[in-house]
Amino acid sequence: MFSFEKQHSISRSLKNNKEWSVCHRPEPSRTMKLPIFIADAFTARPFSGNPAAVCLLENKLDEDMHQKIAKEMNLSETAFIRKLHPTDNFAQSSCFGLRWFTPASEVPLCGHATLASAAVLFYKINNMNSTLTFTTLSGELKASRAEGGVVLDLPLYPTQQQDFHEVENLIKAAIGDTLVQDVRYSPDTQNLLVRLSDSYDRSFLETLKVNTGTLTQVENTGKVKGLILTLKGEPAGHTQTFDFYSRYLAPWLGVAEDPVTGVAHTVLSGYWSQQLGKKDMRAFQCSARGGELAISLRPDGRVDIKGGAAVVVEGELTA
Repeated sequence: MFSFEKQHSISRSLKNNKEWSVCHRPEPSRTMKLPIFIADAFTARPFSGNPAAVCLLENKLDEDMHQKIAKEMNLSETAFIRKLHPTDNFAQSSCFGLRWFTPASEVPLCGHATLASAAVLFYKINNMNSTLTFTTLSGELKASRAEGGVVLDLPLYPTQQQDFHEVENLIKAAIGDTLVQDVRYSPDTQNLLVRLSDSYDRSFLETLKVNTGTLTQVENTGKVKGLILTLKGEPAGHTQTFDFYSRYLAPWLGVAEDPVTGVAHTVLSGYWSQQLGKKDMRAFQCSARGGELAISLRPDGRVDIKGGAAVVVEGELTA
């Protein structure tokens, strides 16, 4: 049992500690508020296509905050649009900086988050321009208004023949004994393109069970950052004709399967153009959400990829 003197001493000590905590409580950090949106890209309908978060930066953001926000949003990509000059205006300027982050890392190119960014500026901020230019790690990218969506002017990346035996373990880990017709590699994007046998149809690709859990252990050299599975489309005259189908897996970037992937189509477009002898194509990505892309190869060696977008969330991020 405590003595009166000891209890009094403890009471006085607690009182002094309380006074110290009141007098020396740390100043609350300044609250940061950012306009933020979520837009579903490569679709005309909400809750399909590929969702991307889009942040508008009035001022410079601390470098580590980009990754923290992307991890918090937990979407395949979060885009950050920034003003290039203090006098720029999101509603009137036509040129902005743009960066993309997965929950795990920054990426050099993201098509669907670029489309989402343009959709936010066009549809929610009412930007007055018909074409926007984004300064990015992949150079200048343009996004233009179009009937039924937005057209992205993107790089077109070539592929080179890949020896199947060098990547056999990776392919078998992902899709087992599924028949493979062709394997290509894109050094620019570090994507491995795997064309499945023409004997398969769309429903096979849609229902194919893909194992992404072990891919980062099977391929840990840093050569491959994404796996594209693709399939030839239906013959002409089919009810809903698409020239080719695809799925995209990127566990190396923290994204097990991406719903609809613009960067994958900067690789697929050139490959299927050569295979089909066509410059204008329609593509469908066979994820659970699904998405449609209209593709047109340009004379200057780039590719126009058109898609719709639906802005489903708008608000304010507080940090």
